[in-house]
Amino acid sequence: MRLPEKLVRWLHKFKPGVPKSVLLAVGASVWAFAAYRMLTLGIRGIEHTALHHWLNYLIGVIGFVPFFIIVFRKVSRKYVNRIISHKQARPCIFGFFDLRGYLLMSLMITAGILVSHWKVIPELYKGTFFISLGLSLLASAAYFIVEGIKFITHKQTS
Repeated sequence: MRLPEKLVRWLHKFKPGVPKSVLLAVGASVWAFAAYRMLTLGIRGIEHTALHHWLNYLIGVIGFVPFFIIVFRKVSRKYVNRIISHKQARPCIFGFFDLRGYLLMSLMITAGILVSHWKVIPELYKGTFFISLGLSLLASAAYFIVEGIKFITHKQTS
């Protein structure tokens, strides 16, 4: 069932559309905020429970490399390409993820809250994992920023 064209045009007036460069910045901000939260939790977990803090930080940093390469680089590339190749010049501000991305993010947040609440994983291991996850999220934010700068400079030179 399609909505009448007049209604579609009227609803379109209320769509919070932004330029693609802004959408890339919003995506970077979301990744950066998630990175901040994960790194804060990771540091707190390690500082309160680790005997050799530097060793746990080192393991977290080492874990970041495959975690980013295997998971987050691919996801970030997918979303950046999706934004840049979007048909509309001013996509919706919430369009930096697709529905699947929002569902996955909701699932991961819920799982993280439940694991923390039920204390399934010891704080030390959780802290080290959060360092790896937080650095991966931070690298994703940086990827969005770099690609956003490339997009803006390429658009200005064309």
